[in-house]
Amino acid sequence: QVQLVESGGGLVQAGGSLRLSCAASGRTFTRYAMGWFRQVPGKERDIVAATGSSMYYTDSVKGRFTISRDYAKNTVYLQMNSLKPEDTAVYYCAARNSGYPVGSYDYWGQGTQVTVSS
Repeated sequence: QVQLVESGGGLVQAGGSLRLSCAASGRTFTRYAMGWFRQVPGKERDIVAATGSSMYYTDSVKGRFTISRDYAKNTVYLQMNSLKPEDTAVYYCAARNSGYPVGSYDYWGQGTQVTVSS
């Protein structure tokens, strides 16, 4: 059974940094895409960044967020710098049965709250 467990969320002031981690178990995703999504109440869950056969970043986080992977640990990270209040959301880790980073995802974590105060 695949499990994705996020950690690293919390409360930070605008301009600060956080690093999210997502540890996968039950399967190795070495050749498959993993990504980070975020959702605010009343809105759809949107992709933030993903990595697989290529990398993807949504425009609003380019230059501020960096996605990376530790293949030995089956873990994906999201380094978030220069955080803004509009980055406040629940962040979800996800994985899919494809190497292409954009598309529908098959496995999801439980989410971790990120709150950026102004």
